[in-house]
Order: sequence, then C-alpha cells, then structure tokens
Amino acid sequence: MGLWCRLDSKCKSQLIIIKKVHVLNNLDQTQPNSHQAFAIFGLLFGALSWGLIWYPFRLLSDAGLSGVASSFYTFSLAALIAGIYYFKHWRGAFKLPSSIIWLSFAAGWTNLSYVLAVIDGEVMRVMLLFYLSPLWTLILAHFVLKEKTQPSGYIAIATSLLGAFIMLYDPNISSLPLPRNTAEWMALSAGIGFSVSNVITRQATHLTLRAKSFAIWLGVAVVTLCFVPFMPSGLVPPNHIAASHWVMMLFIALLLIAVTTLVQYGVTQIKATRASVIFLFELVVAAVASYYLANETMAMNELIGGALIVLAAIFSASSFED
Repeated sequence: MGLWCRLDSKCKSQLIIIKKVHVLNNLDQTQPNSHQAFAIFGLLFGALSWGLIWYPFRLLSDAGLSGVASSFYTFSLAALIAGIYYFKHWRGAFKLPSSIIWLSFAAGWTNLSYVLAVIDGEVMRVMLLFYLSPLWTLILAHFVLKEKTQPSGYIAIATSLLGAFIMLYDPNISSLPLPRNTAEWMALSAGIGFSVSNVITRQATHLTLRAKSFAIWLGVAVVTLCFVPFMPSGLVPPNHIAASHWVMMLFIALLLIAVTTLVQYGVTQIKATRASVIFLFELVVAAVASYYLANETMAMNELIGGALIVLAAIFSASSFED
C-alpha cells in the first residue's frame, strides 16, 4: 500500500509537470499568433485610413491649401507631437545607422507623391497605379531580403497585375495601361517608394519602431521643402491658414501617428510582400469612399479588374512562406 501511494504520488507529480509543459507550449504558440494578428490589424487599419485620408487633403486643396503645403504642415505637426512625446529618446538620435536616412527619404517621397496624386487624379486610378507595389516589393524582397516565395505567390501577383491591366486599359487612349497625367505618374512612383520603404523597414530590424516612425514623418517634411522652390506662390505662411484648417491638419497628424506606428509594427512582423498585398484592402475602401464622397464611378472593366486585385490580395495573404 505504501509503495502504491509513493508510485501514485510520483505519477501525479509527473502528470502535473506534463500539464505545465503543455500549458507553456500552448502559450508559446499563442503569443506569436497574437503578434501576427495584431500586426495584420495594424496593416488593415493603415489601409482603411489611407483609403479615406485623401478626402480631407482634397478639402484643404479646395480651400486653397496646396498638397505640398498641407503635407508639410501635417507631417511637421506629427513629427513635433511625436518629438515631444519621445523627448527622452533624443539623446541617441545621432547614433542611428544610415539606413534610417534612406527610410526617411523613401517614405517621405511615398507619402508626398501619394497625397499629390489623390488630390489631382481619379482616386481609383491613382490607387491602382500605387498598388502595383507588390510587384516592386516582390523583386526587392527576392534580391535584398532573400525571401523565398511559393509559386502560388507569383500567381497571386500576376492576378493583381492582370486586374490592374483590365481596370486601366483604354484602347481609345493607349494600347498600354500607362499613366495618363502627372498625378498618375506620381501615384506609380509612390508605389515604388512604398516598396522601397517597406523593404528597408523589414531589413532594419535593429531600428526601433519609434525611430522608424519618426523618420517617416520628418522625411515627408524634408522632401516637401525640396518642392517649395518649384512652387509659384511658395509655402503658405502659418498665420494665413484658417483655424478650421489647422484643426483638420491636427486631426490628420494624430491619425498619421497612429497609422504609421501600427503599420511599422505590422511590416516588421509580416513578410514584406505579404504586407504590401494586405494593403490592397485600401482599394475597396477607396472605391466606396470615392463613389460617395467624390461622385466618382467605376466602369465594368474597373469593377472586374478591382475584383481580381482583391481576390489576389486575399489569396496572397496565405500563399507566402513564413
């Protein structure tokens, strides 16, 4: 009886240990899943925000504040607010590697050219040209990040390109779906810039989210200043801007802080190509918003092409190797 009790006690102890190990293993498996889920949420929130953020910039443009001026003041506000909030981290600012400079310029061009494109161009055409970025990201991720993509991933990218071709093709204008005006060329360059900044963010794992986010806001302000000498009327002085416009720009700045932080976290946790494709959700948001807010409609070929792009985005989310 005594031997049985000792054996029974030993077995119970082993059972408890096994249960603890099982629980810990479950926790280890759950934590990465929760990180990935939050990263995907961050990317989707960014896509939702950027699918709508063109509208306040258009309102500011209609009120006489150019896209360059509104971008400069908006992103400068974001950099100022973030700079105050992260004041204690400024001491290490000058010890950061050179990769943050490249990220700053790439992201700066991406955001500025995107804003200028959505102000002057048709929203959906601009979005589609911008979202050829998965193609550029695929190339950069392959050669720079050495990321391996399954064949199904290439099929998904080809599907998105086919969708873009169908939506943009107009035989009355050109035999190829090329940009029609400056706004659309800006959109195309914004997509390339987005891919470059996406890959740099993924590669620069040694940089903190704070550093990456601040680099983006400051980068837009710096790149914008490079445009000022080419503006006929120059930059609008701060005291010439209405209070209501300052309120709108402050709202955009706060939204940008939230979006940039979440997106930088997302692209750090998610593969570069998959992150770009997830962002295609912005097309759905922009299509609905442009219809109700700007009275812009889509033709049948645009609907079919848009459906293919969305289908490719959904398919690609589960097609890339981790």
